[in-house]
Amino acid sequence: MTSLEPVVTWIKVEKPSFDLVGVVLGSFRLAGVLLAVALFLGVAIGAFLILARRRPAAATPLDQVSLHLDLP
Repeated sequence: MTSLEPVVTWIKVEKPSFDLVGVVLGSFRLAGVLLAVALFLGVAIGAFLILARRRPAAATPLDQVSLHLDLP
């Protein structure tokens, strides 16, 4: 007769360890990427706003018949 008891096989696994240096370096890397993205977006949006203010406004059809009384 065969035994109906389950067979248990043990596998030796190393105890997990916390890699503090890896966590710190990973957080610095993430902060650097976020800094670079923020810098790029800030320069791009700033340049767009500066160029948009230097560009004269597009003339509307009413500008041809307006008396332009609001100019200094």
